[in-house]
Amino acid sequence: MLELSGDGTGREGERMYKLVTIEDIVDIPPHLFGKQLEEAALEVLRETYEGRVVEGVGLVISVLSVEVSPEGYLTFGDPSSYHECRFVALVYNAIPNEVVEGEVVLVENIGLTVRLGVIDGFVHRSQVFPTKDVIYDRDQGVVIAESGKRVIRRGDIVRARVTGVSYDELKGILRVRLTMRAPYLGRLDHIREMIEKRKEADKSE
Repeated sequence: MLELSGDGTGREGERMYKLVTIEDIVDIPPHLFGKQLEEAALEVLRETYEGRVVEGVGLVISVLSVEVSPEGYLTFGDPSSYHECRFVALVYNAIPNEVVEGEVVLVENIGLTVRLGVIDGFVHRSQVFPTKDVIYDRDQGVVIAESGKRVIRRGDIVRARVTGVSYDELKGILRVRLTMRAPYLGRLDHIREMIEKRKEADKSE
């Protein structure tokens, strides 16, 4: 059972980083029986959840605290002790339509991979520039708008908008789809140029 902490689950309460409360059953193996119950449970939960993608929740970065029922139970042939628990975790989840910034870490013919802190997002080549006429230069490792006035390469800092999120719990992957086609998205220095031109145009009116 998953329950968001804070100000609720509505759109206004969503954040890319957030605290969630998760209820689960934790199994304490015999080699941890000598520790305090909460300490043992925290060790097991961190090993189980940290770095794991939970559908509908996101990527679990850290398990912070836990409350454990002192009443456990055993199952036949299993030496572990099972306890109901409730723990608080810090998770990361990309939110559709959220505007994000990150570093381009890979440029390929199919598109760009952008590092968004703890995960990577992907920009398909058709979503890199406002025009779909995009040229990939393999030798230079860049994508170029057909006009030649816009170039993006590895190491550039870009601003993008999240268009979709999907989960693969088996592979532990959180897939984030991005676009940079809208105004004021793309390479940050390109955005600054656009803003300056807009200011100059406003002054001349």
